[in-house]
Amino acid sequence: MATTRSRETGRQARGDIMHTHHGGIAGSALLILALVACTEGRMPDSTDGAAFFAENCVSCHGATGTGDGPMAAGLADRPTDLTHLSRDNGGTFPAARALSFIYGDPQQGHLARVMPEFGGAMAEDLVPVEIDGILTPTPRELAGLLAYLESIQQ
Repeated sequence: MATTRSRETGRQARGDIMHTHHGGIAGSALLILALVACTEGRMPDSTDGAAFFAENCVSCHGATGTGDGPMAAGLADRPTDLTHLSRDNGGTFPAARALSFIYGDPQQGHLARVMPEFGGAMAEDLVPVEIDGILTPTPRELAGLLAYLESIQQ
């Protein structure tokens, strides 16, 4: 009798997981757990982000992130001073907004912005990053870049 009840409970639990998989907190938790399980190596940090920044961002944003890179003078709008993101957001680093802008909005199209979209090409290697209290699948390189940008806030 206990075996039958155990099987029924197991089926019900699996059913509950499958039922909530298509939405809700349980489905999100399973996605994050799967993401963490598939993540190889260590989480990217500000050192990784500094390397990405040096390779991809310095020409416009400058070596210190203040918007004074060698290409900045030729742009219609001065690049954002990345060292003041937290200051301009009430003292809190705006991780969600920064990630959204860096990742790029496919609805905008490439002519709507000067900065390249980085996310699409990186969508294969994701790591969980806490954004506004929620673990969010984020391209590994952009997770490092977010850590770096947060580290240079003044």
